[in-house]
Amino acid sequence: MEFEEYVSARGQELVRLGFTVSGDYQRAEDLAQTALMQAFRSWRKVRKADDPHHYVRRILINEYLSMTRRRSFTEAPTAEVDPHSTVPDPATGIVDSDDLWHALQELSARERVVLVLRYYQDLDDRTIADLLGIKPSSVRATASRGLATLRQTRQSNRVDERLS
Repeated sequence: MEFEEYVSARGQELVRLGFTVSGDYQRAEDLAQTALMQAFRSWRKVRKADDPHHYVRRILINEYLSMTRRRSFTEAPTAEVDPHSTVPDPATGIVDSDDLWHALQELSARERVVLVLRYYQDLDDRTIADLLGIKPSSVRATASRGLATLRQTRQSNRVDERLS
């Protein structure tokens, strides 16, 4: 498979993965672009891998986790943006409810990545562990903590609604 064919076939999927883990469309595009740029630099090596898409996904995930460690990650623009001028959200159908989406944003970067790879990308623990460079038991423990946090957040939201 040539690089151009790969980008045509999988480019939008990489942007969706980037959006799902980061929660920001511009960051998602940056993540996909960075992953594709790094893959292009060593395309011969990527193409020879057992699963080139797995290889590029790992680049994207590693870039996201690296990005979350940078000080500039917490910076946010303050100017108001016209909602009609933005690109439509490609992940509108991904999240069932606004509450769940906000709860996902409260998770740590690693917890969010593990849950997205497990439930959105439908990857098994061994594959996720390989992508993140950790043990499958760490994947299970991280997923368990993330799910517990989501349950707790949703439970506290229900209590808040009753009190309102």
